[in-house]
Amino acid sequence: MAETLLRANGLTSGYGKVQVLWGVDLDVATQQTVVLLGPNGAGKTTLLKVLLGLMPAWQGQVRLGAEDITRLRTDHRVRRGVAYMSELGVFAGLTIEENIRIGGQFASPAALRVRMAELYSVFPDLAERKRTLAGSLSGGQRKMLGIAKALASAPRLLVMDEPSAGLSPLFVDQVIAVLRRFRTDAGSAGATGGLSLLIAEQNVAFLDLADLVFTLEGGRIGFRGTVEALHADDALRRAYFGLGSET
Repeated sequence: MAETLLRANGLTSGYGKVQVLWGVDLDVATQQTVVLLGPNGAGKTTLLKVLLGLMPAWQGQVRLGAEDITRLRTDHRVRRGVAYMSELGVFAGLTIEENIRIGGQFASPAALRVRMAELYSVFPDLAERKRTLAGSLSGGQRKMLGIAKALASAPRLLVMDEPSAGLSPLFVDQVIAVLRRFRTDAGSAGATGGLSLLIAEQNVAFLDLADLVFTLEGGRIGFRGTVEALHADDALRRAYFGLGSET
């Protein structure tokens, strides 16, 4: 069995007096892709922010490998190999190259030069426009830059919040194809032992990447299992695919 890379146990959190997460358990193994599926308002972004240290956990624990990182600062989590791509993903007022350099800010200058060359070889459109402001890019190009920026640190785990947001189905397919390439090519990923992905989404197209699926509703995990098991559950199939029982 693959070693558990990230594990959350009994997480609760929220905003002010409003509780959003209620005892959430979640795990991601090494070289595994986990899709966290849920509608808007389910608590997906809040959960990711707690995992990254951008919001405090009220109760519960977050572990990265054998280490308890529940109270660890975000930058220390990044140094340990966790990268985060938010819905926005990039800094619009900075150039493509500046965005990627920010993503790799904790790498040595030599390692970052090598890493940027690797990323530009995967994203030639970005290489051709490296001095272009990110704000001038199309939505799909910004997503690709966001992925490159997040991968600049050569993370062990890439955490993504709604990578399909604002994209046409064509660009969604392209994002999925790029993620599949990095997931299956440890050399391109630059992550020792291969890249793990935790993707929070409401777009079921990302299930094509999933080894494991969690559903989050009302701040609580409702399902943990394979894509096949999700399809086999009539209630879940109706909720997420709009399909009833097969006849």
